[in-house]
Amino acid sequence: MPGITGQSTTYNLPNFVGELFQVTPESTPLLSAIGGLTGGVSVKTVEKEWQFEDLRDSDQNVALEGANAPQGQARVRANATNIAEIHHSAVETSYTKQATPQKTTTAGVAGENPVTSEHDHQVLLELKAIAKDVNHAFWNGEYQKPVDNTTVRKTRGLLQAIATNRVIYGNAEILATAATDTITGTHSLSVGDKVIFTSRGASGAVVIGRVYFVQSVATTVSFKVAATVGGAAIIIGTATGVKVIPVSSAAPTLDTYNTLFQKAYDNGGLGDVVSATIAVNSSQKRNLTATYAAAYGKANPMAGTRNVGGVNLTTIETDFGTLNIMLDRQLPQDALAIVSLEQLAPFFLEVDGKGHFFEEPLAKVGAADRTQIYGEIGLEYGNEKAHAQLRGLPVFA
Repeated sequence: MPGITGQSTTYNLPNFVGELFQVTPESTPLLSAIGGLTGGVSVKTVEKEWQFEDLRDSDQNVALEGANAPQGQARVRANATNIAEIHHSAVETSYTKQATPQKTTTAGVAGENPVTSEHDHQVLLELKAIAKDVNHAFWNGEYQKPVDNTTVRKTRGLLQAIATNRVIYGNAEILATAATDTITGTHSLSVGDKVIFTSRGASGAVVIGRVYFVQSVATTVSFKVAATVGGAAIIIGTATGVKVIPVSSAAPTLDTYNTLFQKAYDNGGLGDVVSATIAVNSSQKRNLTATYAAAYGKANPMAGTRNVGGVNLTTIETDFGTLNIMLDRQLPQDALAIVSLEQLAPFFLEVDGKGHFFEEPLAKVGAADRTQIYGEIGLEYGNEKAHAQLRGLPVFA
């Protein structure tokens, strides 16, 4: 269904009768789990900083009887920062459109239009869309801290923040550049292979985390991608710093997952088993369920009924604690993330007298109501070693 840019009128926004169904899923699992658009931390700067400290390596540090005190010791702290990005939208609805909620398009059909206040309804839809944008950014955001106001601020998403416990399943991530429709970087791809962008440079033609298909391969250092199998090559434009992950076709095993769990634990993660969570999209939920069902059996011998078939994996008992499973449609299909939810929080730039993420009417410039929705938000992700990610896993698409 198309969107409208500009003013909503009786001509471009028709009314219908009957029950109204929402087609787009509205859930924002990650954002909702850490506070939503109303929780989190209020800040007075566009940048949020937090810090870390560690303990020295353990050893059998002993001293002689009667010895003088040794030299003093101290630990140097380190810091991390992230930036708040601006979400700014507007809704404009003509007076005529607002005054005619029962002026319906389909003639001769009985019933009423359930949308009785068009302007308020569109504001609510835009708020939901912003929440989904934020949820997407908290996973996939590409950090951008501009030096002036000619470039937008972009918060660093969790997947970009996780560096220590990052594992690529299958072939290595491709570091590349782009010109027109050609991506240049050393690869071993074939036509029809699935790939996912983790960084797109200055290009806006591709979406981070979305599955694309190799459209053609000219050499082992260049290729083109399409949105669908056999589709036209996408005009990516000129971009540097492009990163592409090849999607593997090999099914993961228990060792695939256990190695990641151990890596996260060895580096200090999985400390809070209450909030430790595996986050996946639909493809990796299927892979998890299939792998664990095959390894441990598809039937529960203690179950009291046999009239329900199938397996739905909701928690995993690992050597390092019990992990909950969270489904999130905006996590890339090739990714599995281990998230320490207790270390995540949104931070908001509070505007004096308005709060954060507010709506307000704009000045009248004609026969319409105009409302703007505004907020500045970023992600505080704590210690990146407390999280982990596995990329390049098989995708069902």
